[in-house]
Amino acid sequence: MSPVDGEHPPELLAHLTAERGWYDLATSHLFSWASVVRSEMVARVPEERRSGTWSRMRFSYYTRDARDRDYTVIWRESRNDFASPGAESSAEPRPDDDFAGVTGPEVVLDVNTLDAGTGYLDLGLSIVSPDEHLLAYSLDTNGNEVFTLRFRDLRTGADLPDVVEGVGYTGAWTSDSSTFLYTVPDASWRHERIRAHRLGDDAPVDVDVLVEPDRRYEVSLRRCRSEQAIVVLSECRDTTEAWYVDPTGADLVPRSLGGRRTGVMYRAEHVRDGDFLVVTDEDAVEFRLAACPVPGPGGQDHTAWREVRPEDPAERLERVDAFEGYVVATLRRGGDRMLRVLAADDLAARGTDVTSRFVGGEIRLARNTWYDAPAVAVTDESHTEPVVHAEVALADGSVRDTHRDEAPGHDPAAYVTEVRSFPAPDGTPVPATIVRHRDTPLDGTAPALLWAYGAYEYSWEREWEEPLPSILDRGVVFVHAHVRGGGECGRHWWLDGRLTAKQHTFDDLIAVADGIDAAGLVDPDRIATRGLSAGGLLQGAVLSQRPDRWRAVLAEVPFVDVITSMLDDSLPLTVNEWDEWGDPRVREQFDAMLAYSPYDNPPPAGSRPDLLVTGAVHDTRVLVHEPAKWVARLRETDPEWAARCLFRAETGTGSHVGPSGRLDHLAYEADVATWLLDRLGVSS
Repeated sequence: MSPVDGEHPPELLAHLTAERGWYDLATSHLFSWASVVRSEMVARVPEERRSGTWSRMRFSYYTRDARDRDYTVIWRESRNDFASPGAESSAEPRPDDDFAGVTGPEVVLDVNTLDAGTGYLDLGLSIVSPDEHLLAYSLDTNGNEVFTLRFRDLRTGADLPDVVEGVGYTGAWTSDSSTFLYTVPDASWRHERIRAHRLGDDAPVDVDVLVEPDRRYEVSLRRCRSEQAIVVLSECRDTTEAWYVDPTGADLVPRSLGGRRTGVMYRAEHVRDGDFLVVTDEDAVEFRLAACPVPGPGGQDHTAWREVRPEDPAERLERVDAFEGYVVATLRRGGDRMLRVLAADDLAARGTDVTSRFVGGEIRLARNTWYDAPAVAVTDESHTEPVVHAEVALADGSVRDTHRDEAPGHDPAAYVTEVRSFPAPDGTPVPATIVRHRDTPLDGTAPALLWAYGAYEYSWEREWEEPLPSILDRGVVFVHAHVRGGGECGRHWWLDGRLTAKQHTFDDLIAVADGIDAAGLVDPDRIATRGLSAGGLLQGAVLSQRPDRWRAVLAEVPFVDVITSMLDDSLPLTVNEWDEWGDPRVREQFDAMLAYSPYDNPPPAGSRPDLLVTGAVHDTRVLVHEPAKWVARLRETDPEWAARCLFRAETGTGSHVGPSGRLDHLAYEADVATWLLDRLGVSS
């Protein structure tokens, strides 16, 4: 069985089909309610949603999403007549006879027309060529996250005959728009190599640009905004090597920017006609900023670096983006993301900070492709505030809104958000964002739903999503717990929640649940918890360790058979996950994983909450047999409880995060929401 091609034994498929049948029967009393909730969610989707714009030399691009269409449409407008306000449209496009007839908006790609009839569709990369004549785009049509790459001639709207199968997420054009570089996954779904496709050639003659032999590492690439560099990255959980590739395509030979040293991470951004800026954790837990020259033919090591901004232990420096005369740094401080605008000639200065306008909000750079722009596009949102699109002037940091996403029938003023902290057993304050309807009291009477992730230094965003108000409007308090293992509070927050410190992740979620109980905020007998993937592991662990705490647990595509998966290096993601969960060949790490692995530690019989587990046959991140095994073991160890353990298996197309289409995904959200509401004793 190949984990990438999605083939499964007939016996397993029959078992999963039976499981899905039992789930459908056991929740049939909720079907009409789920239909109502789905209608509520769909009603909050605007008739049409338009993104912010990103500009190139000749055109400005944007997306438009219609309520009754599952997928996006990419548009562009000539910058000769582009009428939307904003600094990005102010530059003079150079004349080009090929574009003389373009006068109004035109479709670049309508993803809805690409539906292969499989029930699943995911657009991977979509990158316009430097001359803006071509679009490279990739599609996944079953959910296994392996894509087919195609090229569209934007002058005719027709696809070229070139087709490349089995590609990954990232890619980059050479400067002459003749060659496209892309990543290729191996049999275990590790992106192991960079290849180059010259338009007009057959895919089998594509050449390798870089092959990463170490199975702990994955490769990616991007073309820098300066248009003068392609950066290739090979990275595991705590070590990086980055290379410069000449975008002119003169030789496509990667030149190392700083070598590879175990335990040192770095990423690079190019400044036009100048140096690379390097964000690194070398001698800096929360990262610092260095600079280095463009490497020569033999590459260079870290001795070519020079520090330009030292580490601030109170701030996690995540990335920098270079523009003409300025650099925008993305940081985390006190659990919140912020942007800092720095003058390119004084990178050690204080700079100008830009923060979210919302309590519990998230501000981030949007897609910015124009190096000379005097303002950068940003988005700002929260769990109850739909996205605000704005521009930040680089000269003074002033913010000007361009437009807001609509959410028909939704009133953000009807909700209250606050951030509190609760002590973990070791005394560490664990922050949590608490969201409720303004009419829902925090007096110990309302039910609560907790959400957490807690892995890979990933900061799960506090984003606006149409499903949440359907929970809040029924009197449920939503608590987003920012547990260790994630990156919300910086690099140290991850370091203190991985490998042998992984138990802190589980302690933190339990501490938040116990904390909202001890503070008298919610009904202690009606607390549910939800998480996905690594967050599903979290749900499995807290189910085992504190089954009495929860009224219900929703574990989505959970990574729960930790020891078995980490011992099988043929599985997707196993080898490059050893640096996150532990290497079972190291006794201390094996013992730590065995102590919390949900499959190996079922909770005591007789005290278990209701449990809903999800999985998908095409999932390449958590193979579907893993949650299936866990469900079987849980039922075996508590037969009287077994009927309260449901497994919602996606037996057709579907990915790690569920159905692909907007409406299908909202139907999924309505299904699981009504199950949670029912378990919490909330009436329809």
